[in-house]
Amino acid sequence: MLAVVPSIDPAIASLAPGFRALSIVVEAAAITDASVAGRALQRACNAVAAGEAPWAEAHLAAWAEVFKQFGAKPKRTPCSAEALRKRVLRDGTMPGIDPLVDLYNAISIQYAIPVGGENIAAYLGEPRLTLADGTERFDTLKQGQLAEESPEAGEVIWRDDHGVTCRRWNWRQGVRTRLSAEASQMWFILESLPEMPIEKLYEAGDALIDGLQQMMPGAICSQKLIGCALEETR
Repeated sequence: MLAVVPSIDPAIASLAPGFRALSIVVEAAAITDASVAGRALQRACNAVAAGEAPWAEAHLAAWAEVFKQFGAKPKRTPCSAEALRKRVLRDGTMPGIDPLVDLYNAISIQYAIPVGGENIAAYLGEPRLTLADGTERFDTLKQGQLAEESPEAGEVIWRDDHGVTCRRWNWRQGVRTRLSAEASQMWFILESLPEMPIEKLYEAGDALIDGLQQMMPGAICSQKLIGCALEETR
């Protein structure tokens, strides 16, 4: 089984001492039922309309406060879960992008939790959550063209040995490690704060793994709880 060992800079504890996340590693198999993702996305949109996540408002408000602490403006650059849920509340639906992206977006929408999906084979070294010094490289798209920029000093970033893989904690993912259905080695990170019940974090992880295994029979998944002061494997 592929081993991925994400690390968290101790400085993160001062911003979000209760931060905890599920790290899910997947050895992929062939996709035999891409419709799993579309059904999950529809269920998630229905769940938002029905208000099925009573912790959602408090959880997303807590993320907004954390973003403010490291200088981000949450109204302009909200956490990924808030951006997705706002779109669903506005449009009532979410268009499909890619089966894997649609599946983890569905989990993010339904559980009001930022979820990232990465092609871990594209990483150089292990993922780490840390504060930027402002010189790191981040590859992105501008007007449809590849471009490079740097994060602001003090910004929370995910990175590897090459550069930034996600800016402003979970706001914008880079191009280099972006996940698609062609990836054979995948890493998912489900990020939560104490306002989300821990049992719901595990429920979200189980829902993602169940969807992946329905979509890709034979996929091998493992998950680990990580955080500023805890670690647990299931």
